[in-house]
Amino acid sequence: MADPSSYRPKPGQIPDSPGVYKFRDEHRRVIYVGKAKNLRQRVANYFQDLAHLHPRTRTMVTTAASVEWTVVSTEVEALQLEYSWIKEFDPRFNVKYRDDKSYPYLAVTLNEEFPRVQVMRGAKKKGVRYFGPYGHAWAIRETVDLMLRVFPVRTCSAGVFKNAARTGRPCLLGYIGKCSAPCVGRVTPEEHRELAEDFCDFMAGRTGTYIRRLEKDMMQAAEEMEYERAARLRDDAGALKRAMEKSAVVLADATDADLIAVAEDELEAALQIFHVRGGRVRGQRGWVTDKVEAVDTSGLVEHALQQLYGEERGDAVPKEVLVPALPEDTEAVSQWLAERRGSQVSLRIPQRGDKKDLMATVQRNAQQALGLHKTKRASDLTTRSRALEEIAEALGLDTAPLRIECYDISHLQGDDVVASMVVFEDGLARKSEYRRFQIKGFEGQDDVRSMHEVIGRRFKRYLQEKERTGEWEEQPTGTPADGPAPIGPVPGPASAADPAVGDAEPTAVAEGTEPREDDGRPKRFAYPPQLVVVDGGQPQVAAAKRALDELGIDDIAVCGLAKRLEEVWLPDDDDPVVLPRSSEGLYLLQRIRDEAHRFAITYQRAKRAKRIRTSPLDDVSGLGETRKQALIKHFGSVKKLRQATIDEICEVPGIGRRTAESVAAALASTTPAAPAVNTATGEIIEEDDGGSS
Repeated sequence: MADPSSYRPKPGQIPDSPGVYKFRDEHRRVIYVGKAKNLRQRVANYFQDLAHLHPRTRTMVTTAASVEWTVVSTEVEALQLEYSWIKEFDPRFNVKYRDDKSYPYLAVTLNEEFPRVQVMRGAKKKGVRYFGPYGHAWAIRETVDLMLRVFPVRTCSAGVFKNAARTGRPCLLGYIGKCSAPCVGRVTPEEHRELAEDFCDFMAGRTGTYIRRLEKDMMQAAEEMEYERAARLRDDAGALKRAMEKSAVVLADATDADLIAVAEDELEAALQIFHVRGGRVRGQRGWVTDKVEAVDTSGLVEHALQQLYGEERGDAVPKEVLVPALPEDTEAVSQWLAERRGSQVSLRIPQRGDKKDLMATVQRNAQQALGLHKTKRASDLTTRSRALEEIAEALGLDTAPLRIECYDISHLQGDDVVASMVVFEDGLARKSEYRRFQIKGFEGQDDVRSMHEVIGRRFKRYLQEKERTGEWEEQPTGTPADGPAPIGPVPGPASAADPAVGDAEPTAVAEGTEPREDDGRPKRFAYPPQLVVVDGGQPQVAAAKRALDELGIDDIAVCGLAKRLEEVWLPDDDDPVVLPRSSEGLYLLQRIRDEAHRFAITYQRAKRAKRIRTSPLDDVSGLGETRKQALIKHFGSVKKLRQATIDEICEVPGIGRRTAESVAAALASTTPAAPAVNTATGEIIEEDDGGSS
């Protein structure tokens, strides 16, 4: 625990201008980001007597090891910079809202030549128009099915679209009139885009125009005695009205607004957001958060506004935002919202009428969400704490292992040998810190040797980070030759590992890449665990312990979990530790081990699939993907291409004689694979296009 007075800035050092400040821990990780109208007054508040600080603030300042700040011109700039840094650094002591589920959106891909209507989840993409969120995907599909009668926009995937264009036959929706079939040229790209834009206008709330137009055309068709056309237009108008009825009218004046309500207690808070467009509820969202910083309702609202609109532009920010409490600096937040929308945004508390009544409904939803979340979470927190305590007691650790890393080796009969590293913090998976490795030190199958290599590579990087940041101390000269190796510089470069991949947010930074200095981002391999778990028994545990000993690391516990009897093995012990089958500690270790196995085998299968998909054409210098596809399309398969002469290869557009000679030489140097056989029918399967040969 750090003493805040050890890094307290001198009074004259802190400017009295608007700005954003960052607290960092001993590893230079950013643990808290805040903004202030007056940096000097705000930052000084953190360095008063600890007894006067809120418990959460006290924990933060004693965890921190330094504070720094950035001066900006206006409070709006401070708000924007605070949001950017919270998103970039993910500080552990800032309020972070978590969606209580993944909400589907109705999306129109206006960034494509032929826009597509589809259901989308996850991060929003540039050039895509979103509507929602909706409570259920089936609600979106029902609405779209009704609207395709009037706006027959493409809904098919890229593969179906290309196949229809190639064969000249549209899909079923094209035949029944629920797609304009741009794949076969029934409409031009311009006409199809106009349909998609009309679809977006209707979804955005401009409904009256289209219904009145359909009704006018219906009456005109009836007067001209075109009764079939009039009936079709009547049905179209009815379909649009039914689509509108799926959203209840809540505000009679066709208001565009978002209503935000907060339910909170000492430890957690729940938010509910109703998206009202054209007076109708178009979507609903719910967030929950731990109150890891001392924050009141106005602060929770401000954080919610940042997260809700930080990535939005234009109409995605409504004209009106109704909240239960105004942010501390209402004027700056309103200006920030107006800049994102491009026009004035009203940020206020509803006082009377329909909007106040609707806010009460949103508030009830927030209260119910908080109650439901706490029912689920209470047992969760208790169980995780008990599991960590049981592990610490069973392994003889001084404290509960708050960070656990688990390693697993995966291969297929000695080929494509890979390893995984998964991280659990406070008993929960930290997927952004997952890592994966290729075994490069030797060929063949040897799980023990592979484990030794992986542990050595991972913790060699850890020592290099400590050396780079100056966190390790030099050993005094004269250390006995047979004593433990000093924790210091490790000779030689780190072994290169594959890019690290997390399931939610994959990273693509090579292991040999140095992290930027003092940027506060999570550095690769820079933070040590309290416990290393390996998938295996005594041999794997011994290999992991030997790798740590060779690096002079003696403050990290090691254990192994054997699959056969779920025994926990410790280094240098002849007998395993047997945890009760009902033990929460054993259950947590099993979950961690199974997650490491899943992550390793997923990577191993991906590598094997990539290897199988390789083609001898990949080795031809200067032959890009376009010309490879042209060759395969021209000849039909690699097998037929191998049988072609150089002159025949030259007939392919874009292939010169020198390239044709290179292709022929590359194919001649590879041995054709034995034909595949369908074991069910005995049929010989022809070599697939561009496949391995």
